Amino acid sequence: MFSGIVEGMGTVVAINKERENVHLTLKCDFVGELKIDQSLSHNGVCLTIVKKSESTYTVTAIMETLLKSNLGLLKVGDKVNLERSMMINGRLDGHIVQGHVDQTAICAKVEESDGSWYFTFQYDFDIEKARQGYMTVEKGSATVNGVSLTVVNSKNDSFQVAIIPYTYEHTNFHTFSEGTVVNLEFDIIGKYLSRLTSYKELNLTIR
Repeated sequence: MFSGIVEGMGTVVAINKERENVHLTLKCDFVGELKIDQSLSHNGVCLTIVKKSESTYTVTAIMETLLKSNLGLLKVGDKVNLERSMMINGRLDGHIVQGHVDQTAICAKVEESDGSWYFTFQYDFDIEKARQGYMTVEKGSATVNGVSLTVVNSKNDSFQVAIIPYTYEHTNFHTFSEGTVVNLEFDIIGKYLSRLTSYKELNLTIR
């Protein structure tokens, strides 16, 4: 479980393919605090640390992860947003984030606004998925590349977020341009509410 508050950025230093799996090796400022079998969010994707050295660590992405996220597009030298799992006695500064990316989106527009930035993201809209909560709502929460953000200008297949200078500088948002592929995780609370509503509409009993 995560909160969408990025701790720092990691740098990809090696990529190794093994059949359908991809092993990503990264370095970051807090690599000395990591341990094997620990969960770590990479651009919003929860991955398990499988190998570690003094300066790097390695995680493995399977085909399902590669199909649903932008991890398969990473290259050596790319910056990745990192967040360790949330401590149970900590403050929830963002929102409840599972680290289970739902789909990717495309950065459609970047606008500077007197010291801050507006990013527009567009994604494939599916009405059946939307009924299950795979959607955004005005002033609701969404996770973009692991960053907990407030949605504005919510539409069926797009939304905007406003980015302050701190977030711009301390996440990989400063690398985004039109066409950049990002990871989306929709709000888990919205998914559960949508599912419960669908049961009620169908007059089904939850057992």
